[in-house]
Amino acid sequence: MADGELPALLALTFRAVMDGIHEQLAAEGFADVRPAHGFTFQFLSHRPDGVTAVELGEHLGVTKQAAVQLTDELEKRGYVQRRPHPVDRRSRLISLAPRGWACIERVVTLSRAAEAHWAELVGEDRLAQLSADLHTFVRDAASRRPVTLRPVW
Repeated sequence: MADGELPALLALTFRAVMDGIHEQLAAEGFADVRPAHGFTFQFLSHRPDGVTAVELGEHLGVTKQAAVQLTDELEKRGYVQRRPHPVDRRSRLISLAPRGWACIERVVTLSRAAEAHWAELVGEDRLAQLSADLHTFVRDAASRRPVTLRPVW
């Protein structure tokens, strides 16, 4: 494949899957979740002890103020919670609330369904090979700089 369209196809596939997942989430009572929130949820799910607004902002590639604003929005909707930082009295830790975890559980289930559909389309062996190849690409990229799942603003 020398025409350079593979990165665009990967992006389109991600977009198509996420659009379908968000349609289903909306139908299940999570209509207030935007695709950008998923990057926050994913980050927080790997840090169950919580993160500061500075850490969240760094991960998302936004200012601390933007991270605080996003956290305010998600807290009002019941997806995240704040609690005092155990060491820094000026900071608060942000973590997923039960509604955030419930949303993640649905996304995982819907993602697995998408993968099962792909296996029906191309076969389990080819899908397993694609997964292995993509892992190779990510490891290669990560050898040069950190690779995180975050929005491209």
